[in-house]
Amino acid sequence: MKLVRSLCALIVLFSLLLLLAASTSEASVLDDTCRSFTASHADIGYDYCIRFFQSDKGSATADRYGLAAIAVKISRASARRTAGRIAALRGTERDKRRKGCLASCAEVYGSAVDGLDEAARGIASRDAAGLRDAVMMLSAARDAPDTCEQGFGELREASPLIAEDEEFSKESAIALAVTSALSPPGMI
Repeated sequence: MKLVRSLCALIVLFSLLLLLAASTSEASVLDDTCRSFTASHADIGYDYCIRFFQSDKGSATADRYGLAAIAVKISRASARRTAGRIAALRGTERDKRRKGCLASCAEVYGSAVDGLDEAARGIASRDAAGLRDAVMMLSAARDAPDTCEQGFGELREASPLIAEDEEFSKESAIALAVTSALSPPGMI
């Protein structure tokens, strides 16, 4: 009986050690991803990258593909929120020129949402062609904030979307960098 208890205790201890090792390696995937991202995006930073991923519970156990999918999911939600805000602003804007800028913003954010949907499918495929398409779609989506801000800049007017554009710019940078890192060298 004593042997059985000792054996059970060893099995439980071994199981706990395996869980600890697994959670440490999963946490290091997130840590490594954000450290790698920060190396080329110091302006956005490690802490922002960690907070970005921590907004989705799945990031704690995700592999590199999972982190890319999460980054796209978060970015897509942000683009959709921004598109909703643009629609609300368009409904109340009286100035034709500003309304035209908002129409351009609506178009680029609508395209960004579509591109992010396609990027998610490319990442899910886990194949070279899908990843190449995902990177291309993410690159295009990343232009939405600049394009939106450019219209207001040409009018020499303050953009009502500066906060949303800055946030989406950071989020889409993470999504693009993490997805690009999945691609074998020379593929893209």
